Amino acid sequence: MVKHLVSAVVVLLAVVMFGLVFHKGTNAQAFSPAGGRTPVIVELFTSEGCSSCPPADQLLAKLEADQSIQNAEVIALEEHVDYWNNLGWTDPFSSESSTLRQYVYAETLGNGNAYTPQMVVDGQDEFVGSRERQARGAIGQAANRRKADVTITAGERESDGSQVFRVTAGALSNLSPGDAPEVWMAITETGLHSDVKRGENAGEDLHHAAVVRELHKIGAADGSSETSFSTEQKVKLDRTWKRENARVVVFVQEKKSKRILGAGSALVGR
Repeated sequence: MVKHLVSAVVVLLAVVMFGLVFHKGTNAQAFSPAGGRTPVIVELFTSEGCSSCPPADQLLAKLEADQSIQNAEVIALEEHVDYWNNLGWTDPFSSESSTLRQYVYAETLGNGNAYTPQMVVDGQDEFVGSRERQARGAIGQAANRRKADVTITAGERESDGSQVFRVTAGALSNLSPGDAPEVWMAITETGLHSDVKRGENAGEDLHHAAVVRELHKIGAADGSSETSFSTEQKVKLDRTWKRENARVVVFVQEKKSKRILGAGSALVGR
């Protein structure tokens, strides 16, 4: 009887251990895409004319360079607004499109106010962009949400300098009822800086993170398909941009809620 009791205990322990291993494995698989980190889009609305913006620019650059937040792959989008341009200094990286995008966030996220520096994590959490502890917390939470896999494959560079990128997005989960998933492509450039002559930052040499050079919608995703989106996009960089510092970023974002459902990035290369 003792022998049978020992055997039963061994079997029971084996079942428990198998259950723990299986549970741990499925949790890891649920939240970790290929590569082990979940891409998180971190947007910063900033301006060279704003004296409180440089610390936020530096924080964004640090978060993307260090990649020190567990399970998160930080994808930085530094978006320069243009409403500071009439206050002494015209930001060379500013655009009306960045301002309009921030206005949409102001309405969607409920604060109704556009300000700089403003950080937005995965289209859902917004706060003053220089608050490192809050940024790390929001990015960490975003990394634990289930995301669609987004892959970007670079083709050969053509004679005119253009390059075709193949973009594919996997199945989308937890779509908001009645919302529409849109697919966006951004071109970013790092290594940019300005010797500011006037305005609140006069006399400063300001260095930036991944500045958004271009951002546009490339299509709509199909929430009912295993491959929710697939296309080829031709990218041609402006001659003044440094190809070796350029990156293609693609993300799927709900039109109404602004939730980001998946993202990916790829270097343009030389």
